[in-house]
Amino acid sequence: MKRHLLLAALLCSIPAMPAAAQDAAAVRRRAARDSAALEQLRNDWADLRRYRAANDSLGAPAVGVDRVVFYGNSITDAWARFFPALFPGKPYVGRGISGQTTPQMLVRFHQDVVALQPKVVVILAGTNDIAGNTGPSTLAMIEDNLAAMTEIAKQHGIRVVLSSVLPVYDYPWKRGLEPAPKIAALNAWIKRYAAEVGETWLDYHTAMADARGGLPPELSSDGVHPNEAGYRLMAPLAEAAIARALVPR
Repeated sequence: MKRHLLLAALLCSIPAMPAAAQDAAAVRRRAARDSAALEQLRNDWADLRRYRAANDSLGAPAVGVDRVVFYGNSITDAWARFFPALFPGKPYVGRGISGQTTPQMLVRFHQDVVALQPKVVVILAGTNDIAGNTGPSTLAMIEDNLAAMTEIAKQHGIRVVLSSVLPVYDYPWKRGLEPAPKIAALNAWIKRYAAEVGETWLDYHTAMADARGGLPPELSSDGVHPNEAGYRLMAPLAEAAIARALVPR
């Protein structure tokens, strides 16, 4: 106890770091984080290492188990934490990575989807492309990547649920892009494409959009990522789409 009191006294006696020094330290920390992130992108642009060990430990699904992989970006990444509560007992696997765009997802599709031998993959992607996370992207580029992922899945006997991009009025990290009409146009294409290739369309957007074409505050804290209420709204929509995808054809 005396040692703890002595340590506390010594800590209290250390002068506080001047504001300018604190600012400089914060700048150095940010620079270090940015440098590490840049190095990671150089060495592993698609972040293949993220799920490599988890995939190895997961193994093949048991006979008769209809494994489902939820595949996407930060929205899917965060959703996986709620799977035990929202999908109790279901063999659902989350393979989302924050910030990813469709070209990155296409690169890791075989490792993080095909190799897991799911019956169904639920793809939710495209909003980060519209935000320009990995550079400028046209709707046609996004559509090509979604089509490529769908084609790969179909070649391996995996049924595909193509999800609508969630509504966004403005990206807090890149203001002024006016994404709402672009998202609406992309979703219209996804819906048409799903019908053309005989796969399942999952419409989150209609159930979640406000009058501006954005995500309302009761469903999100930042207008992009769902909160728990948002995920609770999405869960039965996803379940219904998965059930449709599993119907023999």
